[in-house]
Amino acid sequence: MVSAGELHLALKSGFPRDRIHFLGNNKSLEDLQAAYAAGATIVIDGDHEFDLLRNVVPDGKRAPVMLRLSPGVKPDTHDHISTGQLDSKFGFSIESGAARKAVETAVNHPRLDLVGLHSHIGSQIFALGAYEQAMDIMLDLLAELRAEIGFEPRKLGAGGGLGIAYTQHDDPPTPRHFVETVRHALESGCARRDLKVPELVVEPGRSIAGPAGMALYTVGSIKDIPGVRRYVAVDGGMGDNIRPKLYGARYEAFLASDPDRSPDGKVTIAGKYCESTDILISDIPMPPLAPGDVIAVPAAGAYCLAMASNYNGMPRPEVLMLRDGQARVMRRRETLDDLVAAEVF
Repeated sequence: MVSAGELHLALKSGFPRDRIHFLGNNKSLEDLQAAYAAGATIVIDGDHEFDLLRNVVPDGKRAPVMLRLSPGVKPDTHDHISTGQLDSKFGFSIESGAARKAVETAVNHPRLDLVGLHSHIGSQIFALGAYEQAMDIMLDLLAELRAEIGFEPRKLGAGGGLGIAYTQHDDPPTPRHFVETVRHALESGCARRDLKVPELVVEPGRSIAGPAGMALYTVGSIKDIPGVRRYVAVDGGMGDNIRPKLYGARYEAFLASDPDRSPDGKVTIAGKYCESTDILISDIPMPPLAPGDVIAVPAAGAYCLAMASNYNGMPRPEVLMLRDGQARVMRRRETLDDLVAAEVF
């Protein structure tokens, strides 16, 4: 998690404190105070945090920390969700020497216990070779640190970012394949360098949450532009799913009442927000649609509601949890009064 807000949500849900890793590239003093009070492992992302932590951790105490390193690997994914290359706001660069300097600073810091090193190279990744490349670079650094300053981490974070299938054309590796690939790269790489094998930390994230969620939209107006396209507008859009406009994410869609019905042409599914770019899916084959029909969009469990907004004064949608044919409200639908709850009149 990357903010005091996400930390608060985790604690309220009963998430185990000893499994919390607190990241973020610009943590505030309040963020770090909350993370330390929760007993989280703080993943330091920049030099400024070393100074802040002197004012957070009491004299005589030591906080468990890791360092986020940038291995200089750019995976085959969208530029906006690639995070491990040299030119990135995240982490201490191994390539520039900043990572080595940060390790020395952390080891000598009087209030920190450096338990591990962490990297994360991006999101929605299908080609697992990028993880193997990043692991090799990280282990080269570990061998250097052991030889020159005697430091060996107890944990090594390989990040996450495993992609999922958003469309029928996507063919991502399975979570098992991802873990087996990263684990083999770690163990074989340590053996070649005669290193102790540290505890491996990975972030399954999207690969669990993404396929678990489905978004349902109700069709409203339908606009035909002869020879150009048919717009089918729904009761949502960029306020509940900004991903198509943020980094070109592509989704499938089905008629919820008859998902196997054959399409009769292509439509563009548009949202109801006051932006020309508020398009959920462009030119997708769909069966005949009419106002009141419900459209189902799979793989909506990650980065949709978490990135949702109240743009145009739109309340965010209800979330249901389904299990064994039973549904319960996981998050209630926002009301108009919720929109002004934080306003001062």
